[in-house]
Formats: sequence, structure tokens, C-alpha cells
Amino acid sequence: MNQSTQHIASFDRAYFIGIGGIGMSALARYFNMKGWKVAGYDKTPSPITQALEEEGISVHFEDLGENLPSHFLNTEKTLLVYTPAIPKEMKELLFVQEQNYTVKKRAEVLGMITRDSKALGVAGTHGKTTTSTMLAHILNESDQGCNAFLGGIAANFNSNFVSHPTSEWTVVEADEFDRSFLQLTPYASIVTSTDADHLDIYGDSAEFLQGFRSYIDLISPDGFAVLHKDVELTAKNEIRYGLNANVAFSGSNLRVENGAFLMDVKTPEGTWDAVELGIPGTHNAENALSCIALGVQLGLSEDLLRSALKSFKGVKRRFEYHIRTEEKVYIDDYAHHPTEINALLDSIELMYPNKKVIGIFQPHLFSRTRDFFDDFAEALSRLDELVLLPIYPARELPIEGVTSDALIEKVNSSKKSVLSPADAVDLVAYSDYDVILTMGAGNIDRIVLPLKNRLENE
Repeated sequence: MNQSTQHIASFDRAYFIGIGGIGMSALARYFNMKGWKVAGYDKTPSPITQALEEEGISVHFEDLGENLPSHFLNTEKTLLVYTPAIPKEMKELLFVQEQNYTVKKRAEVLGMITRDSKALGVAGTHGKTTTSTMLAHILNESDQGCNAFLGGIAANFNSNFVSHPTSEWTVVEADEFDRSFLQLTPYASIVTSTDADHLDIYGDSAEFLQGFRSYIDLISPDGFAVLHKDVELTAKNEIRYGLNANVAFSGSNLRVENGAFLMDVKTPEGTWDAVELGIPGTHNAENALSCIALGVQLGLSEDLLRSALKSFKGVKRRFEYHIRTEEKVYIDDYAHHPTEINALLDSIELMYPNKKVIGIFQPHLFSRTRDFFDDFAEALSRLDELVLLPIYPARELPIEGVTSDALIEKVNSSKKSVLSPADAVDLVAYSDYDVILTMGAGNIDRIVLPLKNRLENE
């Protein structure tokens, strides 16, 4: 495998193994925009692969082994990008490794792309996608613009890729999984949180934090780090933010007025009263504070930041409303870690006090469920009723004793059940709850539209 340091200019075509992933497809769109020949494999068709095909990118769903499309048999000109989620024994992957292609993970390719621009990273266990998308929207509303590789479909752009041909800024999610973010060379970075996760990779929380410390060390000497008040890291040029805290950028008095979600913001230069956020939630207020802090550093005005935050529409599957009436609210959210579930439920309690809440949750990964077993049980006990789906394995094999049935035993609730996706839809569709939540990072998104349709028609 050729792993020498190379520049993007060495290649004129890109082949993706796992092209349907949210991060992979953003790269595919980037190279397609540059006029490269782009194609790839994915396990199953999806809305993303369909969109890629409509944009002129060839996608197939069977393992072709050595029979790659002829255009990509030129090993010198083909950049091969793969996702670590692909099984190591996959025949296409084995073939390109044996044939001395330049084979890179997504993060390595992002590193190559950002080497020639000023990268603004967004790192953290929670909030990366919403915060990076918010930042990209803010920069796009300014005269500075940006190129952005996002981990979700941004509602403002209806894409996970934002293009600005003349901007010096590149916004990237700095992903801690598999230590991917250590491939990046950020000019500046936001760090939203360092709650332990991916312990199947890191081993323990101390090593996890060390990964973030190594990432912070990559920030340019003339750059800066925007750190959440609770992040246990230090940086040479650091700016702190948080809610109700004695830090440089502090938010307070979160409230809903006439349907608008507002907060007051204290900055080093003064207080901004009643900043309106386009998306609700206490966690999104903190995400907005980080973007305000970074935007001020880049010279953006209060007026521009206020306007951009108000017009931000969010990211699909992040506090995404599907029904929003006086009688019923249905929100779908990507929350797949106990901290994220708690943040979601904090926001629900703020916005819908005294309302009855039912949640469908699909645990993601056996290892994560095992590592945070008690924390999941405690967070999910906050719901008035819980429906658990079987654990979504993703890249893992089952772990003995780690099941949804075992988890639900620990949940302190009189109304709880483990159901198949179809049975979960049936149960919730006939329930009389005020607020309905679907939560998780696996394939729970496949029940969103069926559930929405049932709720609207029952």
C-alpha cells in the first residue's frame, strides 16, 4: 500500500469503498465538483447513494473484487478512499491493497485537502455535526464563505458538502473515532466535549482524553482553540464558552418567546440581548456560543452573527421536527450516547414542561451499550414510557449479556418494552403522548417516515 505523502494534484479520479457514508459521500461530491471521475461501492442503496447517482457518480452494491470499473485500474491516477467500517476481508479492499494503489482513510484525504487551506475543525464527543454545519452556514452568510465537509445533511444546503471556490476556509468535523482527527492540521478548532466514547478503540477515558490533547497540539501556532467550559484541556490560545459560566463567551436566560428560542450572550466586548436561534435546545445554545466565539475571532460582526444564527435550519436527524402542532410533537434525534440523551431530554423539559413523553431508542454498538450501561439506563428512565429496539451492531459482533432486554431491566420505569421496529411503530402510533421521540444512530431513521405517517393519520 502506497502511504507516501502525496498531494491531491497527483490524482484525477477517486474510487470509494463505502461511498454511501455521510463523510465519504461529502468527499465524493467534492471530487465530482472538481471534475474528477468518481465511483464507488456501498453495501445497500440509500437516499445518499441515490443522490450521488443523480449527480453523475456511479455506485454499485456488489463486491466486484478485482473487477473494478476500467477507469479506475490506473493505480497511479486513482485515489482510493475507504471507510474503517468496511470488513478487512472485503475483496475489493484486498485487491486495491495488493495492487499498490494509494489507499487512504477519509480523514487522511481530508488532511490532504485541508493542507492547502485554513482548516477550522470542530471536535468533541457530542455536537460536532450541528456545530460544524452552523459554522459553515455562518461563514456562507458572510463575505468570507467556506468549503465544508459535514457529518449530516444540512437543511440550509440540503447537502453534506458546501462549496466556495475562492474561500480560504475549510470547515471539517474532527472525528475522534479511530483517532482520525490526528490526520488534520487545523488553523483553529472548537472542542465541544470530551466525554469518554469509543472505548473499544481507546481502552479507557484517560487515553481518550490524551487523543484530544494530541489533536489540540496540532492547532497552528497563530491559530486558537475554542473550548467548552467543561473540557479538561488547555491550549496556547484558548477561548472558553458555556452556559451560565464565568467565561469569555457565556449564554444565559434561555427562553421561548412567541415560538422563538432566545438567549442573552455575554462577550468580552459587551452583552448581546435576546439572540434568536433558528433551532431550539440547550445543547444548541452552547453550539451557537462556540460559533459566536470563533466568528468574533474571525472578525464577523454581531449583526451578521445574529442574522445567521436566526436563519440556521439545523441538520437532518438533529432535533428534527416531523410533527409540530398544538396537540402533538414528534422529534427525531441522532442521540446515541447517554450525555446526548440527557441533553435532548433537558431541551424537551425546557420547551414542553409537564408534557408526557414517549421515546423509541435504538442502542448503537454492543461495546458502547456495555461501556455506558448504567448511564443509558439512568438517562432513559427519564421518559414517561420507553420502547427499546434491539441493539444495532454496526461493525461489531454480539457481546454476551449485552442486549436490549438486559438494558431495559435496569431502566426505572413502569412503562417499558423491547419491540421490533414495526411493533414499536404500532405501539407509539396508537398512544396518546404529547411528545414522541425517536433516538439513535443506527438504522432507526427507517421508521421515521412510517411513524410520522401513522401519527398523522391515526
